[in-house]
Order: sequence, then structure tokens, then C-alpha cells
Amino acid sequence: MSPAVSRTARRIGLALLMLLLALAGLGYWLGTREPADPPARAAAAAPGTAHGPDESGQITRGRYLAALGNCMGCHTAARDPGQPSGRGALYAGGDALVTPYGRFHAPNLTPDREHGLGNWTQDDFWRALRHGKRPDGSLLYPAFPYTSYRHLTRADADALFAYLQSLPAVPRPNIDHELSFPYSLRPLLAYWRALYFRADAPLPSAGDTEASPQWLRGRYLTEGLAHCAECHTARNPLGALRGDAPLGGAMMPGQGWYAPPLTGEPGTGLGNWAEQDIAELLRTGLSQHGFAAGPMAESVRNGFQHASEADAKAIAHYLKRLPAGPPPAPSAVPDYGVMAQGRKLYEGLCLQCHQAKGEGLMPAWPALVGNPGVLAKAPDNLIRLVLDGGFAPATPAHPRPHGMPPFGPTLSDADIAAVATYVRNSWGNSASPVTLPEVRRVRDRLR
Repeated sequence: MSPAVSRTARRIGLALLMLLLALAGLGYWLGTREPADPPARAAAAAPGTAHGPDESGQITRGRYLAALGNCMGCHTAARDPGQPSGRGALYAGGDALVTPYGRFHAPNLTPDREHGLGNWTQDDFWRALRHGKRPDGSLLYPAFPYTSYRHLTRADADALFAYLQSLPAVPRPNIDHELSFPYSLRPLLAYWRALYFRADAPLPSAGDTEASPQWLRGRYLTEGLAHCAECHTARNPLGALRGDAPLGGAMMPGQGWYAPPLTGEPGTGLGNWAEQDIAELLRTGLSQHGFAAGPMAESVRNGFQHASEADAKAIAHYLKRLPAGPPPAPSAVPDYGVMAQGRKLYEGLCLQCHQAKGEGLMPAWPALVGNPGVLAKAPDNLIRLVLDGGFAPATPAHPRPHGMPPFGPTLSDADIAAVATYVRNSWGNSASPVTLPEVRRVRDRLR
């Protein structure tokens, strides 16, 4: 290579390196910048200041908002034998959240100065919710759903903070996240955020074009505080919510549960539900179309059962105005022998509760006809309930809900596949047959 060509190659290489560094710098800036915020509506409290009487009702308001957002679900350990309730101390840190990227540990939110929020201000808390940043500016992982909480108003954020600061301080140390490489490199979050996060992104506008006060309230709760998209919207390989099917149903990564569509598909979604059915499920855990199970049961038990009637109806009003997703692909025709085996099992084990035509017997046993949990694209929830049983959440409306007994110890994988296929394809139901590998995968997860 001649000297002139060599010099040209070096110059091109240097220019490309400088371009890459410039792009990397731009990406990092885009991922860490903070758009201008609306002004605070209340003076920032001094770090660690104990709140006095709830004269303004702010703490009461914050307690209500924390319930609707099911903050307890992540930030309170499900089991702690050392506590009188058997659960962990309220908001002192939760159980591990298992994901494809590793295990996330929800931190202590009590006003403990060393391990909790005792040294935080209102502005610090707002920054975490709105911008996904700690007080020192380090980036939070979106396992904390600031991608939804960014839509909260400053007034609601301040009320939440006031409530958390009113709790007893619990000196429970936080646990570091256990993430695989390269997800353990926190600075790389800047580039994820540059691609998928904008603190000032507007709320979705699809649905009711009239934007009535009830619709606006329902949108605010659904898309913001209740962060429904975090479970009910599919994610891309980097864990960002996909924009092509919002609230269109998704497997919950690492959880083994399928969150069904909240859009208007008949059967698999909410197309056959009335607004009252949706509001009833939120506040009681039961409706004529099914009952809340798995993570949704927890959301009802910890949160939605405390929703006011007006807020539950607002969420239902908003969801019923979401457009239906694309129709599902035609499902395979189930094998005649499998259906015959499934019918025999159903008549022997299930008919007494769920009735001859799958119509159920409310409020004790929900219908299987038109039940989204039965007709779901992914049959994991149905398989899991047959294997392991389960209960609807206990609420004031149904303090002692009837349960589904576990059949996993007595039925083979082939039996479970057969009875699940039968209920998915009887009495007008139509869904894909359940296969042996699907049953084995769910059973292995439960071991």
C-alpha cells in the first residue's frame, strides 16, 4: 500500500471513530436528559421530616394512590415469618422479580434514612417517577415502571411521597439486582432510554375522540398509575413495550402467566364484556366472564378492590373504547380422540362446578364459555389452574371465594392437555388445542 493510500485510510478510520464517538455521546445525552417539568404544587419537605396530622388529606390521598398502583405488590415481601402478619413489613422491600435479564429486587420505600427514602425530598421522588433517576442522577432500571409513572401529575406524586414518609421507618437493607451481562452495566440504560423512553411523551390518544372527563380519568389511571401496559403489552427483545399492539395481551416475561388483551376482541379480549363487568372484576375479583388469577388476583387484592366506584367505572369506560386488535389466525381442529377423552374427564371432575354447558354458577364458579382465560392465545393460565388450582382474591364482596382444586398430582400431562383442549373447543368456544409440550413446560415451571 502506498504512503498516500495509507494516510487516506487512517484519516477515514479516524473520521469513522470520531463519528462513532459523537453518536455514542449523542445517544447518552438523549438517554439522560431531563425535559422541563411542571412546577411543584407544594413546598419540598425536608429530608426525613416526620409528617404531622393529615390536615390537607394528602396522606390519605397518597394511601389511596399507592393502593391503586399496587405499590405493595413489588415493595412488600410476600412472606416473612418474623412479622405478625406473615408478610414483610409494609413497603420495606419486596421479593425478587424474575425476568429474562436476571432478578430485580424492589427497594425499601419507608422513611429509613440509611436504607429507605428518609433522605429523599419531594423533588427526588418526582424525579424517580418522572425521569427514572435516583437523587444522585444514576439511572433506574425500567423494572420500576417509570415508563408508565411518568404520566402521573405532580400533585399525585407529592401525595404518594407524603404517604410513604408517614410510614414507620424500617431498617431493612436493600438487595442488589442480580443481572446477567450486559444488563448489569447500568450506564448502558442511557442508550435503551434514548431508543424507548421520553419523560414528556403524551398519554395515548386512541379511543374515545370526545375525551369526556370519565374517559380522561380512565386513561390516566390505566396508562399511568395502574401501569396496566407493563403486563398487558408485549415487549421487544430489549424489554421495551411494543407500540404495535398496546394492551393487546402478552406473556409476562419470567412469570409464567399470560396477561390477556384489554382491547375489544370478542372472546379473547373484552369485546363481550360490559363496562359493569370490568368494574366488577376490578373491585371484587369476579365477574360473569371469569375471575382474577395469578398477578391479577394480587392486583385486585392489594389495589383495585380499594378503588372508588367512580374510578373503577372510569377504567372500564376507557378500556371499552379501545379498538379491537387483529382477528386471531384460524386455530387447528382438535383431535376427535383427545376431545372424547377431555369430555370424559370434564364430566367426571369439572361438571359439578362449571355445569354441563360450561356456564358456571356465579358467584361460586365462573363460566368457561367466552372466558378470556380459557380462550387465550397462550393456554398457560388455564394449564396452570388445572395443575395447581387457585382462588379468586378475597374482597369484601366475596370474603371467602371458592377455589379451584389442584389436579396436577392426579392427572397425567395427556389428561390435562385433553381436558384443557375440550373446554377451549366446546359450547361455542374455539381456540388452539393444548399440546403435551405446553403442559410439560408449565408443570416444570411449577416444580
